[in-house]
This record gives sequence, structure tokens and C-alpha cells, in this order.
Amino acid sequence: MIVLLSVGPGTVESTMTEDLSPAERYAAARKRAAEQATALASFREMYDFGLDPFQIEACQALEAGKGVLVAAPTGSGKTIVGEFAVHLALQQGKKCFYTTPIKALSNQKYSDLCRRYGSGKVGLLTGDNSVNSDAPVVVMTTEVLRNMLYAGSQTLLGLGYVVMDEVHYLSDRFRGAVWEEVIIHLPESVTLVSLSATVSNAEEFGDWLDTVRGDTEVIVSEHRPVPLFQHVLAGRRMYDLFEEGEGQRRAVNPDLARLARMEASRPSYQDRRRGRNNLREADRERERRQRSRVWTPGRPEVIERLDAEGLLPAITFIFSRAACEAAVQQCLYAGLRLNDEDARAEVRSLVEERTAAIPREDLHVLGYYEWLEGLERGIAAHHAGMLPTFKEVVEELFVRGLVKAVFATETLALGINMPARSVVLEKLVKWNGEQHADITPGEYTQLTGRAGRRGIDVEGHAVVLWQRAMNPDHLAGLAGTRTYPLRSSFKPSYNMAVNLVEQFGRHRSRELLETSFAQFQADRSVVGISRQVQRNEEGLEGYRASMTCHLGDFEEYARLRRELKDRETELARQGAAQRRAEAAVALERLKPGDVIHVPTGKYAGLALVLDPGLPAGRADGHRGFDHHDGPRPLVLTAERQVKRLASMDFPVPVEALERMRIPKSFNPRSPQSRRDLASALRTKAGHIPPERARKQRSQAADDREIARLRTALRAHPCHGCNEREDHARWAERYHRLLRDTSQLERRIEGRTNTIARTFDRIVALLTELDYLRGDEVTEHGKRLARLYGELDLLASECLRAGVWEGLGPAELAACASALVYEARVGDDAMAPKLPSGKAKAALGEMVRIWGRLDALEEDFRINQTEGVGQREPDLGFAWAAYMWASGKGLDEVLREAEMPAGDFVRWCKQVIDVLGQISAATPAEGSTVAKAARKAVDQLLRGVVAYSSVG
Repeated sequence: MIVLLSVGPGTVESTMTEDLSPAERYAAARKRAAEQATALASFREMYDFGLDPFQIEACQALEAGKGVLVAAPTGSGKTIVGEFAVHLALQQGKKCFYTTPIKALSNQKYSDLCRRYGSGKVGLLTGDNSVNSDAPVVVMTTEVLRNMLYAGSQTLLGLGYVVMDEVHYLSDRFRGAVWEEVIIHLPESVTLVSLSATVSNAEEFGDWLDTVRGDTEVIVSEHRPVPLFQHVLAGRRMYDLFEEGEGQRRAVNPDLARLARMEASRPSYQDRRRGRNNLREADRERERRQRSRVWTPGRPEVIERLDAEGLLPAITFIFSRAACEAAVQQCLYAGLRLNDEDARAEVRSLVEERTAAIPREDLHVLGYYEWLEGLERGIAAHHAGMLPTFKEVVEELFVRGLVKAVFATETLALGINMPARSVVLEKLVKWNGEQHADITPGEYTQLTGRAGRRGIDVEGHAVVLWQRAMNPDHLAGLAGTRTYPLRSSFKPSYNMAVNLVEQFGRHRSRELLETSFAQFQADRSVVGISRQVQRNEEGLEGYRASMTCHLGDFEEYARLRRELKDRETELARQGAAQRRAEAAVALERLKPGDVIHVPTGKYAGLALVLDPGLPAGRADGHRGFDHHDGPRPLVLTAERQVKRLASMDFPVPVEALERMRIPKSFNPRSPQSRRDLASALRTKAGHIPPERARKQRSQAADDREIARLRTALRAHPCHGCNEREDHARWAERYHRLLRDTSQLERRIEGRTNTIARTFDRIVALLTELDYLRGDEVTEHGKRLARLYGELDLLASECLRAGVWEGLGPAELAACASALVYEARVGDDAMAPKLPSGKAKAALGEMVRIWGRLDALEEDFRINQTEGVGQREPDLGFAWAAYMWASGKGLDEVLREAEMPAGDFVRWCKQVIDVLGQISAATPAEGSTVAKAARKAVDQLLRGVVAYSSVG
């Protein structure tokens, strides 16, 4: 930290200047005067603490007219640089836009800047809030700025600075492209301030910014202003993760390593049960003592321990919403109280003030009183399923020290200003949407970065709870690694394509896309691949020499062997495909109530078909699946489990063994319903043995090509070589390396101009659909330019086809929900409940239009798995949106939707956002959709959905 010292008699600086010559004193005085005349000097006076060297360096670069990229740890004060850009803009009479990735951060930053500069000079623009949007300083989400750039908004006039907070979000698979769009399309006159978490390739990102934005200074700081100490809590003991000592490579605490070895040598619970009878009494006593020393502490026990050690306030990261809520209840049942009476009264007063706008009848539904009880005791949960108002109250109380223990999901680590003295990690494994995976060093750094409050704590603490089979070396690797590379997720979209073509034409648009960070990284990666190709070609020469045979052309002989093997593999594959096709046809014949025997897989055995699960469009009313998946029957197993099976569970055709009636009252979510129906299933068909699959004759036995190849092999000169198998091994290595080299060459070809090639395919499809004609954007294209989101083209096609004409506001809300909603669960759920009448027909037509678009994308080689293209609309929120827009109560809607209040509010706001886009994109004359969309927004924007803490 740099401390500014005033000059006066007896100060250090005055003593030093007395030792200087008159000329040196004059030069020093001129330098001080020049520094005092800078904008940075007046800015520093606004703070009661000195700035860090990296902050000064970044601010000086900004004042010199350069763009800056600042990469520094969480809590190090990066936002000071962003606030200096605001200061410069106001001083120079220019505008400054401060962008953030999430609305909560925008709201927080808006409040901070209002306190510093006054609400008259600061505005806010998010998806659902617009406050003083013409102010010289406007805080907004990044998507709002992107939309402004494409629309050519007049608000951009006079823009001098743009601050992109949390710019590392451009790695985000779903939203990252927006950051690159903004960076590429901002006018050259705008100075860009990029603030990022510590990333390992900041220089590479800086080089790209230098290329597309001009002179950009890269400032990287690894220094944490509050040192972080790492611990492992095992049983009653808190172990330091590292031995005391200096240097980059610190050794793991030997006591912790010894504990891990001791635990690894202990028998498992089952082994102990089996061998317990053979233990002597002394051995049993030793085992009891050993077991009593090490365990994973319970949640209330952890909080009590941290409180006793003076390590509160603490954030405990649990990678599950339900577990966060359960943790609060466990602490309440344990009688934990972290607040005194005065603090409890202050909490209640603040909570009642902040929630006064929420309708009283909704408070009970939202679990308000249980939530308040936890807050009064200083304990709370924080996750995306909570009502936004509740989350904001938790954040405010935590910052004020009135909540001392928060149980949170990892979303809290994404930029919200909630530093703590300690951070606790329950586990080092989390669900990533597809599987349980170890957290990465970058995620560990992001989570533990919350520990240590600058200006309050001398040190921060990261505590990991002991788990059986924990590896201290692995944990030390997470804690000591700073590998968090920034990887572009940029992909062109339909909306992006029409907006670019309208502004720049096709050729210039293509050139712009080739300046993206994604293409920049792809081009750099090609250099290393090219070197590998050269090395492979040298290796191929050596292998060719080693497989030479004196009897003939061994390369030809090896080719015959490969052809024979490939033909045999192909026939085996065809046989398997034929069996799968027969199995799929058999599955399509299944009906609800059929009793079958699942031949293989985790749920093999007797099962009752509840829903045949036919592909989209095959059976009206059933949940749609991708055509490639085949039927996905939902079954009740004899073990009372309701599961949606896949084609891999049916390698052979399956026939109905019996028929059963499924009671109308059957509820797959009710354990009692499942138990009763499974019992009836076992009684009805438990005695029927499964039919054995008949073994079929191999196709290879009668194949003429295989017979020809075997004859050619035996006749080849090399077939009689004594060293044939030795040559064959070298030939196999040659072929394998040749195949790898061809793949590398294809990768080089594939990575060159990848973004532009994808853009060309999108443009070709849009031309086919008459959205584009050369460089001209048609009326249909102009409508698409106003629709943003994953299903932009689907929304445009629905407007074009008049699918939503004549719908009421609630019916249109149901249809709009399918454009934004994505279920968190897999395919095990029953078909979603849908509104009847016009809404159901419109939703069905939307799915059919998506099917046509999906086929068209396949024709134009637009690959949805790469993040380009239209996913299938999800109808899972349609009923909830319809009910809420129809005026139903919150209690009834949440009960029907089976969804947390926070998720419900978030999805409602996204539906409101897309309805606004639909209203803006609909032709003014001859359409009922725009009016219905505006009414739907009014009917959705009520109660808990309407309440907002800002504006």
C-alpha cells in the first residue's frame, strides 16, 4: 500500500528534501505540482485510504488515454479503477457506462455510485428496471449495452468510457458471447476498462484487446490485500493445510498427511462389520479411540467451532439449494444463537422495512417466518431459488454483521460484495449439470477469495471439512494453483447475423467476426498443432523403414489386414444396429399399462409402462424428445422407482407380458402410490419368467467380401514371412500415427476461419428463409433483429406464421415461457401440464415449427452441440406462467409448479423480458399479438414478481 505523506516541518519528506541540491528540490517540487494537477490526485482525496500500486498504475494508464485490463484477486479493489473511469468521464463532460454480468451486481453498483455522486448523476438499466437512463453515468447489464449497440441507440452519444466488470464472464458457455460482441462493436473513441478475476492468460487476452481496441495496458496483481490461511477441520481439531514457512512451494502439513494415511489404512464400515466378531477387546478399544478422533463435523458443530475461534462471519459453500436450507434448519434445531437481543431487534426492524411491499398473504407461502427466525439468530441461506428480495436482505444483513453464518451455493461467489472472515467448503466435488466432478483450481480460488475483509480482518481463513478418502496433496494443489485460463465461448447467432449484416454488410461482418477472441485463440493454437504434425511426419518415415519386408510390399499386406478387420467390425455394427431398430419398433408398440421385462441396465427386471415416451410429434400430449433418441418409456419398476429409460436399456426387442390398469389417482411423486402399484405389479406378473433372446447366426460367416479378403491375404507373398507379426506391429503403429496426423491436419483446417464459416452457414439458412437477400435485410430479418435469446429464430418464425394471433394475455405468456424456460431436472419427469384450448394448440405448433427448423439446421450443418442453433422449446413453465397471468394466488401457483419462489420470480421476469421483445417486433397494424404481449406483461408483473428493491 502507498501512503501519501504531507510535506511540512519535521515530516519524513521535508527531512529528505533538505538533503537535496536546490536544482533537485526544484525538480521534486515541479513533479509534486504536476501530480497534484492530475485527475488521479483529486480522485485519491475522495478515499480515506491509500491506493495500491496496481490501482495507481491502472488509473495512470487510463488518464493517459489508454484502455486497461486489470486482473486481480477477489476483494483486492479492482472496482477502484472502474470508479476512476466514472470520475474521468464526469470531469471531462462525457458519459460512462458501468456494465455487470448480473442484475444483483448492477443494483449494488448503482447504490454505491449514488452514494458517491448523487442519484441525479447515476442511472440504472437492467432487464426489468430503468432509472434515470439519460444520466452521465449509467449502470447496466452487459446484454443491455449489446442491444443498444445493435439498435444504434441515441444514448450512446457522448459515451467516453465503458467499464466491463467481471469480464472473465466471456468464458460463460451461455452468455459469454455478449462480452465479445460489446468489445468488438464499441466505437473506437470509447475507452474500455476491463476488470477480471486473476486469470492465467491475462497477457493473451490483453494482446487481443490491443488488436481490436487499440493501446491497452495489462495490469496483473497476484497480491491478496488480506492474507489467506488454509485449514482442514477434522473431528475436534483444525489442521493447517501447509507447514509454516515462506516461498511458493509450501509443504503439506505432515500431521494432516499422517491423518490421511491412517484413514486410508482403516477398513471400510462393511469390512469392520464382517471382522468385528474376530477382534480382541484391546483391538476394539483401539478402534473406538481411533474412530473418535476423526469425523466430518456437523454443520452446527462447525459454526460453533468457528465462533469459538473468532472466525465468524463465515460463508459455508454447499453445492445444493436444498442442503443450504437444511443447514439453516439444523442450526436452528441445535439451538444456535449468534445474535444478542439488540441485534435481533435491529434485524427484525430492517427485515420488516425491506419486505413491507410484499403482499401479506404471500409471506406465509414464502416461508417468511422461518426465514426471519434464522435471520434473528444470525443464520441464513443464500441461493438462486430464494426470492430476490430475501437474498438482498441476507446480503445487507451479512455486510452489516447482523448475519454471521451464511450457507450458500457457488452463485454467491460471482461478484456479489459479501466478504467474510472465513469461508468453509463442505466438499470438493460438485454437480456440473452432467456429473459429479471435482472443483477446479479456478473455482476453488473464486470461492475462497471471499475470505478476509479488507480494512476489517488481519487475515482470512479457508476451511475445508474432512471427508473420508480426502487427499491433502490434491487439496494443496487446488489451493496453490492459479490456473484459471480465459477461454472464449463466442458463437454467431441468428440475431447477431441479421444485426451485423444490416449495419456492415456480409463481407465486413465476416471480417469483424474474425477479430473475435475465439478466432484469436484458435489461430494461436494452430501453431502448436503444426509443430506436432511435423514431428509426426518424421516418425512416419521411421515406422515405414521398420515395417519393410524382403518378400514383398508389406504396406499392401497391412492394408488387406485392416480392410478385413474393418469389414468384420462393420458387419458386427450392422447387426447391432438391426437389433436396436427392432427393439425401437417394439418399444413404439408399447402402451400405458403394459407390463414388460427390462432386459438390461440399472433398472433391469419387471416394470409397468406409465408413458411410452415417443419422439416429438409421434404422440400428442406426451413430452417430446429428439428423434435420434427413439422412444423413452417412463416406467414403474417392481422396486417402486419411477424412471424414464433409454434405448440402451433395450438391446433386444421387448414384448408386453401382461396388461394392467393404472389408477387415475396414481401420483408418481407419492411414495404410497408407487408402493401400492408396484405391489399390484408383482402380484400380477411376478411369476412370469423373462423370455430368453435367441442367438442368431453371424453375418460374417456368409459374407463374400470377407471370404475374398481372407483369400487375398493367404496368397500375398508377405503372408509366409517369419517376421510377419513383427512387421505387422510396426505397420499398426504406422497406421495409427498416420491416422493421428490426418486428424491434426483436419483440426488445423477446422480451426482456421471457424467463426466465419459458421457465420456463412447461418447466413445461408437465413437467406433460404428470406430473412436476408445478399446484403439486404428483409422485413422478416428486421423483426428477427429485435428478438434476442436462444430461440430467437423460433420466436420470429412463430410471429411470421401467426401462431400467436388471437391468443389472450395468459395464453401468450404460456407460449412465451417455452422460449426461455429450461428445466433443472432431467427427463425423469412426467409430461408437463399444459393450458387447454388455444394455448395448447399454439404450443404444439411451436414444437412442430422447431422440428422443421431443427431439420433445416441439420441440412445447413449448424451444430446445436457447439452452442449454435435452436434447442427444443421446454413447455415445463407454461402452466405456471398461464396461472400467474390469469391472476391465481402465489400459494396455488407454487404448489402446482413445484418450484422455489426465487426460481418462479426469475423465470417470470425472463418471460416478461421476451414478451417485451415480442411486442416490439410485432407489426403495428393487423396483429393482436403486440397488445396481448403488453397486457401479459401487466398481468405477470404483480405481487412478488413486481417487487424490486431499486427504483
